[in-house]
Amino acid sequence: MCRNIKTLFNFEPPATDDEVHDAALQFVRKLSGSTRPSKRNAAAFDKAVHEIAASVHRLLGALETDRPPRNREVEAAKAKARSAARFA
Repeated sequence: MCRNIKTLFNFEPPATDDEVHDAALQFVRKLSGSTRPSKRNAAAFDKAVHEIAASVHRLLGALETDRPPRNREVEAAKAKARSAARFA
């Protein structure tokens, strides 16, 4: 799938609306094969992003876990270290 779509579940603080929207946008871009739709397709594109974002909000609200929430800064530092090791 897209490398730009990040895990949004079980973080403290929880995923923001912007993060959910960005993930939905990346998903629709990947499926449509277009980063920017034509004027003719813009309404369908925007509707799909909105519907997927709403589904993601419902999913994140329904998921349960026994694990403690992850810290965003710690996870970002781990990702940066993995990236540095991969591209060094």
